[in-house]
Amino acid sequence: MGSKPFLTRRKAFIAAGALGTTAALRRQGLISSAAAAGSELPPYIEIPHLQPFLADPNQIADIKVCIRPFRAAGPRLDVERIGDKTVFHNYGHGGSGWSLSWGSANIVIGKVATTLEKKVAVIGCGIIGLTSALTAQRAGCDVTIYTRDTLPHTRSVRANGSWTPDSRIALTKPAGPAFADLWEQMARFSWATYRGYLGLPGAPIDFSDHYVLSDKPMTTEDIEKKNAGKIGKGDYASTGMPQSSSEFAEYSDRITDIIPQAETIRSGEVPFGVAYGKRQQMMMYNFGAYGHLLLSEFFQAGGKIVNREFHSPEDLKSLPEKVVVNCPGYAAREWWNDKSLIPVRGQTTWLPPRPDLRYGMVYNGSSMLSKSDGIMIQGFDLELGEMAGVGNSFEHPDRSESERAIGVFTELFNRNAVKKG
Repeated sequence: MGSKPFLTRRKAFIAAGALGTTAALRRQGLISSAAAAGSELPPYIEIPHLQPFLADPNQIADIKVCIRPFRAAGPRLDVERIGDKTVFHNYGHGGSGWSLSWGSANIVIGKVATTLEKKVAVIGCGIIGLTSALTAQRAGCDVTIYTRDTLPHTRSVRANGSWTPDSRIALTKPAGPAFADLWEQMARFSWATYRGYLGLPGAPIDFSDHYVLSDKPMTTEDIEKKNAGKIGKGDYASTGMPQSSSEFAEYSDRITDIIPQAETIRSGEVPFGVAYGKRQQMMMYNFGAYGHLLLSEFFQAGGKIVNREFHSPEDLKSLPEKVVVNCPGYAAREWWNDKSLIPVRGQTTWLPPRPDLRYGMVYNGSSMLSKSDGIMIQGFDLELGEMAGVGNSFEHPDRSESERAIGVFTELFNRNAVKKG
């Protein structure tokens, strides 16, 4: 969740049960092989004093549930004909939609360009739909987005919003060896595009320090028994559903040359009095500022949004455009009848924003990330790893889940206060 970036959007926040072992951390995308091998912060780098936040369920401002659209073979990027329409699919990115959005759009719009059509319809206004529309505009197309909801109301903004480009992006065997090259192409293009948004007003794209903390040494002994994430017999090929975390593909070792790597924190300097820790700079997306920026660019370039709900592929025949880019996310399971989509549930809890807090943290099965719109808290099953939420399409919030996740930090901060006393 090989050498891998330290925190990669979903893997960093979904399967924090790996915190007891280095190999497990690598699987979840929490640390790289280089970091695991013993790379340590140089002596001239000091770990800043991190302020705790008010970890209290009474401070909950929002609870969001996201359904990630996972496909075992990876995102659907193929082309098909529906009547006189040429439909270019772009959906099924699992937990990597935000991270791979620009790279995925670049591939799909490259195919669109071969039609020489200038009027393009985009279905869906989540992050995949919006970046596809913008990429088409930049290629000289006249774009109309047809959608039930605009970006602020889509499943996309119920995510946690950090760089995790191979979080549940595919299963290794169904995706096949060729997908790794395609994934790398998408990841590199997206990373380069996001860097162009750094330093803008409102910090639409930003970096912050992220810490993985553990009470146990980050060693490899108990990886299989601690975080195999095995939930049943067989595998995807025999059951039609992944049965183990080990089935999920890992590709992040292909881009370690451009991603900041994790460093081990020296003994005695780990924040909050925890025994072991690692630190890395991680990219994150501030949804409000970033979403507003993208929508503004779309409208300024002459884009139009039409509120419309689709129920079957036949509905496309009434559109005036001959070229359609289909970006419905998990909704494709119903309206396109694509049963290859597997829901993966994830829940985030939001506390009031703290602009003075400039860090993220993963500890004991819970994570936090301080963003411009609030402190995001997410908790995980310590045993299931990548299997957590797989097959679960329940979109209603579970407050008890939020309270358990917050309680991890309540205990950590209280324990640290007692030690100081």
